[in-house]
Amino acid sequence: MHPSDLDAVWLTVKLATLTTVLLLIVGTPIAWWLARSRSPFKGVVGALVTLPLILPPTVLGFYLLVTLGPQGPLGQLTQALGLGLLPFTFPGLVVASMVYSVPFVVQPLQQAFDAIGTRPLEAAATLRASPLDAFFSVALPLARPGFVTAAILGFAHTVGEFGVVLMIGGNIPGRTQVLSMAIYNHVEAMEYANAHWLAGGMLLFSFVVLLALNIARRERPA
Repeated sequence: MHPSDLDAVWLTVKLATLTTVLLLIVGTPIAWWLARSRSPFKGVVGALVTLPLILPPTVLGFYLLVTLGPQGPLGQLTQALGLGLLPFTFPGLVVASMVYSVPFVVQPLQQAFDAIGTRPLEAAATLRASPLDAFFSVALPLARPGFVTAAILGFAHTVGEFGVVLMIGGNIPGRTQVLSMAIYNHVEAMEYANAHWLAGGMLLFSFVVLLALNIARRERPA
């Protein structure tokens, strides 16, 4: 395997891990709010969370590039804060990956919170548990299978990204070149042996992900 391929594998694993952790932190309160809220804005927020499932990755990447660019609102904010511009950097990849993978984390969490119902939380309230105590001591443990599913899907979806990372990160070896881009480069250069190694690894990874999801669902309590 070419040394640049190892760099791409390491960068992909680092990106997927960081994206998944950040999405679990950010997505948990969003999923809880969507599961419990009766706000008239619930449908709007739910649609925004689901939007990356519908939009072509290049469209999403283009608008992220505009938003994070020098003339975009977030780009101007990051420059004002002394952070520079995020496009074509690893932090930019993280932001884009979080936006692109958010439904794969929030939706399983929301479904897990919906499945809990109100009775366990009402029982906790009768024992004088505060809403925060009930969330951490009752809701989170009961939603554990949802967190497992969300983590697996979020990680796997980030590993397989192509269009969004191409638009935001480009294809800079050692900096923004992820595994999917490395495969594309090998195919474009007709280096099929190297492409087979990387593509076969992703195929095996995808099978392991599906197997893990099936095992997690079988072990989910009825």
